[in-house]
Amino acid sequence: MINRFDTLISEFDTGLRTLFAKPHSVRTHPDANIAEADLSEAEKKQAGALMRVNHTGEVCAQALYSGQSLISKSAGTAAALKQAAQEETEHLAWCESRIAQLGCRTSLLNPLFYLGSFSLGAIAGTVGDKWSLGFVEETEKQVGAHLAAHLGKLPQADQKTRKIIEQMQVDEAKHASEARQLGAAALPTPVRFLMRQVSKLMTSSSYYL
Repeated sequence: MINRFDTLISEFDTGLRTLFAKPHSVRTHPDANIAEADLSEAEKKQAGALMRVNHTGEVCAQALYSGQSLISKSAGTAAALKQAAQEETEHLAWCESRIAQLGCRTSLLNPLFYLGSFSLGAIAGTVGDKWSLGFVEETEKQVGAHLAAHLGKLPQADQKTRKIIEQMQVDEAKHASEARQLGAAALPTPVRFLMRQVSKLMTSSSYYL
């Protein structure tokens, strides 16, 4: 009971830091050695809005993993989720830094999306690790698809943002692969459909707000 309570406090702290603290990256930012392009205000606004969406996606992933690791019955699964969450924290740092460079802001809806994603993660954790890992795999696949779409929408000259998104793609694919190797179950079609609809709501709203 004490360990579970300690874990709950730890996850609550993670939520506060995700939403309100400045994240840090252990790895060098992918765009560190790339010069800033001469972008128009419209191009900066477009790139900033796309990165705001990506940032909110990372907030949701962090929340999902926190909820799942809190409930997970397997120490191995919980450890894998925490490792993935650490890399998502790095993504947060990369996105926040780039958003600031572009003169934009993060989404006002992040607290709401964090709460919803944490709740979903906790629910997924209660139905068993294989289904919880299935949520991870499907989430990462959908995130990867969004990132690929964003690469096509970026201003061609914005190589800094492009480099960040490309590295995020690599990491998300790795998370999906690791979940599959740990025994992720394929989610039922209605569940995958629902996840896509929720994802569309998140991306469309955070693009503007």
